[in-house]
Amino acid sequence: MDAEEQSSTARPPLRVAVIIGSNREGRFGPTAARWFVAHAEQRDDLTVDLIDLAETPLPTGLTKEPPADVAQVLASLTGRLDLADAFVVVTPEYNHSYPASLKAAIDWHFTQWQAKPVGFVSYGGLSGGLRAVEHLRQVFAELHAVTVRETVSFHGAWARFGPDGRPHDPTDCDAAAKALLDQLVWWGEALREARTRQPYAG
Repeated sequence: MDAEEQSSTARPPLRVAVIIGSNREGRFGPTAARWFVAHAEQRDDLTVDLIDLAETPLPTGLTKEPPADVAQVLASLTGRLDLADAFVVVTPEYNHSYPASLKAAIDWHFTQWQAKPVGFVSYGGLSGGLRAVEHLRQVFAELHAVTVRETVSFHGAWARFGPDGRPHDPTDCDAAAKALLDQLVWWGEALREARTRQPYAG
């Protein structure tokens, strides 16, 4: 084994937090997220933490001294975001943008996003949630995160999946998931190495 192969083998898996952004009743997000996580868990270069914002609710009103129940939720979520080397946000499109639950989770944090890559799995009607993704790219740029180019998008999402939670025709979405994960790993490893060499000063 040459030096390059040894270096590659020695790299620890990238820690990816997959975030279900919607907390709406009857949401499709968990279906899309579980499908994506199944893809990610097949890879040796990733470990996955699935974060459901419906289980970690945060208020939209930000404060430096949150009440005890909010502080408890915040501490749990913040710790998981801190540990992540990369993120994948699973989002619907509500009124041409993303849900308030996702914005609240983003805004309660800052350094946790910095110098880390973010990918997107979106879903919706004709637009497939892509307008929400475009808004999120601007938000994460302000937070010094790097959004990857490739996106998984489900147009008419509810009709594309069967009762088993799998797409009826997985060809295109499987390829899109692989492309997203390949880019996420490249950026995740590069930025993790950079943060190790020198802490990011945003």
